[in-house]
Amino acid sequence: MFIQTEQTPNPSTLKFLPGRVVMDKGTLDFADAGAATTSPLAKRLFAIEGVERVFFGSDFVTVTKAADKDWQILKPSILGGIMEHYTSGEPVVASEAQVTEAAAEDDEVVAQIKDLLETRVRPAVAQDGGDIVFQDFRDGVVYLHMQGSCSGCPSSTATLKMGIENLLKHYVPEVVEVQAAQ
Repeated sequence: MFIQTEQTPNPSTLKFLPGRVVMDKGTLDFADAGAATTSPLAKRLFAIEGVERVFFGSDFVTVTKAADKDWQILKPSILGGIMEHYTSGEPVVASEAQVTEAAAEDDEVVAQIKDLLETRVRPAVAQDGGDIVFQDFRDGVVYLHMQGSCSGCPSSTATLKMGIENLLKHYVPEVVEVQAAQ
């Protein structure tokens, strides 16, 4: 098994591409080891000293390291952990119920916002090892949650304000502002 790695705009985060499907549907963000109870792969990665956050996309795993750790030391252990997981035959996630998918009916404006995020924004953000999730739209403000390498990335605010906000305002006149959800 050959696992590729890619740098992301966030220097504390690396994107690992195992050459296999990681998530069939949706994404998962594990903010700490305690959140990884449903994922054998996330548990295995959090067992590596210095791993602070794990994110699963369709065909990649994004890992965020502690500030005092060096990628030269961590990277071989993470590669080994991913390889070990895929050779074990265990599922990436034990319960598909954890997958973040909104099932609620949306009004026309929210549907248009979600469509633009899905078709224009998510593919670009995924290339950097992250994801963006629609949280809410009220009073002209779109609230988005940044995940993976985008979470805590120094350029995520600029991405939200200059990129995503301009795009949404252009196509959806009801949008006045875009903010990161807390």
